Amino acid sequence: MIFNIKDYERDILSLIGTTGKSLGFPVYAVGGYVRDRLLNRPSKDLDIVCIGSGITLATAVASQLHPRPRLSVFKRFGTAMLKHKDLEIEFVGARKESYRNDSRKPSVEEGTLQDDQNRRDFTINALAVSLNEEDFGTLIDPFNGIKHLSERKIITPLDPAKTFSDDPLRMMRAVRFASQLNFEINPVTFDAIKKYKGRLNIISMERIITEVNKMVLSNPPSTGFKLLFDSGLLHEFFPEMAKLQGVEIREGKGHKDNFYHTLEVLDNISKHTDDLYLRWAAIMHDIAKPPTKRFEPEVGWTFHGHDGLGAALVPKIFRRLKLPLDAKMKFVQKLVKLHLRPISLTKENISDAAIRKLLFEAGDDLEALMMLCKADITSKNPNKVKRYLANYEIVQQKMIEVEEKDHIRNWQPPITGEQIMNTFNIPPSRPVGTIKMAIKDAILDGKIPNEYEAAYSFMLEKGKEIGLEQVE
Repeated sequence: MIFNIKDYERDILSLIGTTGKSLGFPVYAVGGYVRDRLLNRPSKDLDIVCIGSGITLATAVASQLHPRPRLSVFKRFGTAMLKHKDLEIEFVGARKESYRNDSRKPSVEEGTLQDDQNRRDFTINALAVSLNEEDFGTLIDPFNGIKHLSERKIITPLDPAKTFSDDPLRMMRAVRFASQLNFEINPVTFDAIKKYKGRLNIISMERIITEVNKMVLSNPPSTGFKLLFDSGLLHEFFPEMAKLQGVEIREGKGHKDNFYHTLEVLDNISKHTDDLYLRWAAIMHDIAKPPTKRFEPEVGWTFHGHDGLGAALVPKIFRRLKLPLDAKMKFVQKLVKLHLRPISLTKENISDAAIRKLLFEAGDDLEALMMLCKADITSKNPNKVKRYLANYEIVQQKMIEVEEKDHIRNWQPPITGEQIMNTFNIPPSRPVGTIKMAIKDAILDGKIPNEYEAAYSFMLEKGKEIGLEQVE
């Protein structure tokens, strides 16, 4: 029943089966590996369940492989893992689980294959294939998982209320699988998610964001976020994004629904990049529109300053969502801060100075910024889209011309702070920063060329203005 498996996969499955027989352990491949092979999807994770000790089975299998793989043993969980070729193989004894109301960590005891399948999250993940000599390759499907695969349905094997109350992370996994596989969540199952969404608060944010990132990397990613919103899960862990939804009309003037606009931008950019954090920049680009929304009778709804406030919110949201607070966060923050700049340049006579400043601030992330800006065009008016794209092309051509002439991208000032301190014999202080900033602005504004001699003369002039004297 398993389709499109490679020869070495068949060999390792056979070895696991014969090793299980020598130990007296019936052995089965279960879960995602079986599901993905039936869907003809690639899978590098192979879960093995045995009626016995998973650690004993893993140790015996590892001893027969050459070269012998490193075996990772987790005694507390009764599991062991090894890598073979491009497979990560996890071994565990069949078990049954029971849960307390305040924890997703179950009490575990030995069980049968049926017990193990009962504890699985969804019917499509409860499929098992026998690796035993007498019925090798037989599919064991107690919950109609094959039928649900063909119907593209996400359904819990047992009562969804118990499934989600026991382990609320399964609600996130339901949405993630629907997003990744383009499946539909069964209505009864989805109703249970809506009912038990509040149970998500016992799940660590690290586990939640792992599932979210898989949705972000799905195609199209909007599928998962629509389900998160409709179920109420999004409101539980990412209320800032949920608050983007809705349209307010006053004096006959409305604004676009910024939640669905954000999803359009996310889908647009995902057609051109698999970069997780460029996709996160699309998610975050309008995140500050709700707190900056104002109604002005003459012009309608405005969101002035949402770019700057959005950039300020990025670290706070990343910290709460347990996303990395490193260069990836700064990348997202920069794109949120700058995402209106290119379009604003198209609405005025484009000066070299404005282009220089954008080149300087965007640096190596200029291409990513322009990709985000183009994805941000979600108008239903084709003429408007065409006009915006044409304007962006003009800006990009101007950028090329200015960069070739002035070499501003990733530019470093020709005069360092140390040189300023030595020239005027002053310690690190505010005047040093003032002069450095003045030199930078003068070059970006085109007042002086991007050259050492011109910058040095400007430094002396600026120093004199603020009462500093050159030390000979």
